[in-house]
Order: sequence, then structure tokens, then C-alpha cells
Amino acid sequence: MNCIIIDDEQTARFITKTLCEQIETLQVVAEFPDAIQALKYLKTNDVDLIFLDIHMPNFTGLDFIKTLKKLPQIILTTSDPKFAIEAFEYDNIVDYLLKPIVFSRFEKAIKKTVQHKNAMELGTSSTVRKPDADFKNDFYVNIDRRLIKIDLLRIYLIQAKGDYIQIKTEDQNYMVHSTLKKIEEKLPKDLFLKVHRSFIINIKKIVHIEDNSVLIQKDIVPVSRSNRPKLMKRLDLL
Repeated sequence: MNCIIIDDEQTARFITKTLCEQIETLQVVAEFPDAIQALKYLKTNDVDLIFLDIHMPNFTGLDFIKTLKKLPQIILTTSDPKFAIEAFEYDNIVDYLLKPIVFSRFEKAIKKTVQHKNAMELGTSSTVRKPDADFKNDFYVNIDRRLIKIDLLRIYLIQAKGDYIQIKTEDQNYMVHSTLKKIEEKLPKDLFLKVHRSFIINIKKIVHIEDNSVLIQKDIVPVSRSNRPKLMKRLDLL
């Protein structure tokens, strides 16, 4: 894969390039100290992957992404964890690496990039599934300045609580500063369903349904009258 590095710190560019050189499938074709120079390069050159810093003078990494007409895959490299949730709203961002980057974590990001690339190529020749559906097996949430990875398939309930949402998994619960609408957009529609203005459930985790409520794990969740038909339609009834 041809890749470019965009980072205003020379040392950071050198480290990223050194990491790339340890992986045979990667070829660094250019590196840039700012996003403006990179945009000029991309007008006449195609790349498969961009290593992109978020904090750069005048033009941030996220501003750069919004200006791209053609979207290559992007791995964000930054020392700031607070943009993780916003970053993963972009389908072409495949990973979020915190500096200093260690090789084992870097290698994992490249493997994820290859998988995402293969899924995209498969999606262009097949109508079975959209490529971004394979991408969303997990996501990161920012809790107390730490990025916590949550396995999407282990989530059984998400509840809105004021300015926060509570994500309940089979192992642990998480309070995240976000909205129900924001996380709903990231969830696969074949697995999750909003059954009430304050609740999203994993329909595969339902224990039973009675009247206008659902038992899911040990939680009883209300089902609104308007959402009940959607829920019944999604169930595999005998």
C-alpha cells in the first residue's frame, strides 16, 4: 500500500516512517509538515493510506479530512485521546493511534487497514453486505482521558441519561458523555434497535417480551407504542 505521512513534528514523521519500513506491504511515497501541502499532492496522486496528525497549525487533521473529495483510508496519530469518538464517525478512519506509538499497536492498525481495504473491495463486487458493516466490530469511548475499546457484540443495552449515555455490556457498564442519536448512527441496524426515546437494545440479547416491555439480560426496558411494530417485525417468530 502506498501511504503518506502528515505531521507538523519532524520527529513524529521520522518515527512513523521507521515503523512503516518494518512492514513490507507499506511504502511511504511522501511526507508533509502540514495538511495544505498534502492536499496539493493528493490532487495529482492517489494513495491507499494516510497517517494523519490531528493537531497541526492553521489546518487540523479533521479539517483536512472534510476537504477530501476522494477518501483514502486514514490512521490518526496523536497524543490527544479526546477526539476518538468524533474521529470514528468517519468511515475512512480505520484506527486511532496514541503517541508514543509502539510497533505492536502499529502492526495491529495495519492489519485492520488491510481487512478494511479487502472488505471495501469485496463490497464493490458484491451486494451481500456493505463494507462499513465489517468495520464496526468495536469502537472506542473516552472515559477519564482514557480510550476504552468496547466490543460491539457484547453490548446489550444503551440508555440515555441526561448529557450522558450508559453502555451496558456483558462484562461492564460505561458512562459516556454523548447522545443516543450519535451512537445510534454507529450501530449496525440489523443488530440494534431503538425501542424507546431513551433506550437502544441489542435484539439478539432479548430474553422475553411482555406487553410494552422487554427483558434483556436482567433489565426491563420499556417499548414505545410507535416502536413496538418495528421490534415485532425484526423478531424471528415461529
